[in-house]
Amino acid sequence: MSVIEIHDLTKDYGHGRGVFHVSAQVEKGQCYGFLGPNGAGKSTTIRHLMGFSKPQIGRTLIDGKDCWTYSAELQREVGYLPGEIAFPTGMTGAQFLDMQKKMRGISDVTYLDRLLKRFELDPDIGLKQMSLGTKRKLAVVTAFMHDPKILILDEPTSGLDPIMQEIFIDYILEEKKRGKTIFLSSHIFHEVDALCDRIAIIRDGKIVSEFDPEVLKKESDKIYRVTFEDENQWKAFTSHNYTFTSINKPKLRARIQLKNSEITSFITDISQFHIKDFTEFPFSLEDYFMQFYHEDRKFEGVKQ
Repeated sequence: MSVIEIHDLTKDYGHGRGVFHVSAQVEKGQCYGFLGPNGAGKSTTIRHLMGFSKPQIGRTLIDGKDCWTYSAELQREVGYLPGEIAFPTGMTGAQFLDMQKKMRGISDVTYLDRLLKRFELDPDIGLKQMSLGTKRKLAVVTAFMHDPKILILDEPTSGLDPIMQEIFIDYILEEKKRGKTIFLSSHIFHEVDALCDRIAIIRDGKIVSEFDPEVLKKESDKIYRVTFEDENQWKAFTSHNYTFTSINKPKLRARIQLKNSEITSFITDISQFHIKDFTEFPFSLEDYFMQFYHEDRKFEGVKQ
């Protein structure tokens, strides 16, 4: 049985907003990535997994329990990191963690102390004085402090600097090795590519692609860039019936996209020319993603 299940989840807020017939399953020890920009439906899906919202159609389950019916029980068990964080004012980070320890009945602070060290967090700072990055680290520690076996993470590295993002990724990879099950939403390609065993691309509240990234890397088209020594050679090559993604006359350069079945004939053709430079571009999750989200769409904050 899958640890996390989403069956035909639909919540229509009107005007095309919400999620529509979303289905996904996450097996034990697997990290499942939800990839999409703000407004695509990632947080809406997670709110249903956490039992904060009731589906209009469909169901969400964790450990076989309906997320709406057993919301209080599941919220105690799951490690949840929200996309937007808010802390009470008038206390320090340490006081907030003490409150969380009491609420969760945590008496052994060994794991908590390890998290504080790992994420380089000084909890004695007042919550009001904390920077956005420090608040984010506190949210991470709070979500993981009870060592949950299931993690629900909504844009987990938002607000963290690049070094801390890498520390977070290393930590999640270690947690996967310990057998933890993770549902992660993000718009950061590097994060999703590094962590996820399966990835779903969500657009306008609907899953438009679901795949194993390792299989996609093997089966995806290959992209090559070829630079020629003279214009005649360049003209002759670009007259071939290949899929050219760009042609640059001033630099006598062309970029082509090939299916695996075309590579043999391409090598035969290219061997007849005088090549100045030949470069193969590795698989890019961003390139695949952009097949579903056109370049002219606003998609802020995405980095590769």
